[in-house]
Amino acid sequence: MSKIGQIGGALAALVLGLALGTACAQDTIKIAAGQRGNWDTSISEVGQRAGIFKKHGLVLEILWTQGAGETQQAVVSGSADLGVAGGIMGALSLYSKGAPIRIISAETTGASDLFWYVPATSPIKSLKDTEGKTIAYSTNGSSTHGIVSAFMKQYNLTAKPTATGGPDATLTQVMSNQIDIGWSAPPFGLQQLDEGKIRIIASGNDAAAFKGQTVRVNITNTQTLATRKAVIDRYMKAYRETIDWMYSDDPAALKTYADFVGISLTMAKRTRDDFFPKSSVDPDKVIELDTIVPDAVTLKFTAAPLTKEQLTELIQIPPR
Repeated sequence: MSKIGQIGGALAALVLGLALGTACAQDTIKIAAGQRGNWDTSISEVGQRAGIFKKHGLVLEILWTQGAGETQQAVVSGSADLGVAGGIMGALSLYSKGAPIRIISAETTGASDLFWYVPATSPIKSLKDTEGKTIAYSTNGSSTHGIVSAFMKQYNLTAKPTATGGPDATLTQVMSNQIDIGWSAPPFGLQQLDEGKIRIIASGNDAAAFKGQTVRVNITNTQTLATRKAVIDRYMKAYRETIDWMYSDDPAALKTYADFVGISLTMAKRTRDDFFPKSSVDPDKVIELDTIVPDAVTLKFTAAPLTKEQLTELIQIPPR
């Protein structure tokens, strides 16, 4: 081979090597996500198990939290790049106080997945029977916190809102009589309901302020958005692709979720089909902002309504 040919071959090998290196490069995203195993909070985990995020050049390091309060604080502190399933009221509250956060997508719209329950033997039949009783929510700033706050105002309750963490910890506290009214979200609590051990006394949609509105969002911090916007854009592409797959006819989608949570395929299908219509996890639009913003003031999450300019700065959803 001529010297020119050798040089040309070496250059071609170099170009190929660089191309392969680029194709194989993986960006790591640290994620704080509330409530391990809930259908909506599992989208990133399921997508990673299916290889969807890898296809987009991403590796996800997921830290599971007890609720949106912990999730949001991880993002504010910079210990997580993204926060999954933060309560919308908590996000508005943090932003209004100058916290460096931005909303990159809706996470859940509507609150039909959340329910409040009592032991089957409890004398409590409805929210109106809760005078002086303790009523659970996960953490401050969470969607459950917002809904309990709405219950208190809407029904003029004198119950005692109490942070209890995730569904499993809450169930333990309810069944040991430490808490009067617990909260949960499928698949957690369905077995106890089927066995007649607990009774539902309220749904998240019973809070008029949250019915049909976006209740949870995905967030990032301003530093991450400024320095890793292209990575966030890729994350959202993979996130949307995962949602489409989870609602497809591919049986591997439900099996991946069921295996992750440790439940049967029947329970996984019931969780998706009965509590999470695909529209509820549409990430592309925060619904009913015209109602959410004044409700945040009424429920004392913000001191004043956010302006359109502030909302434009806060909500930065990458386009499809």
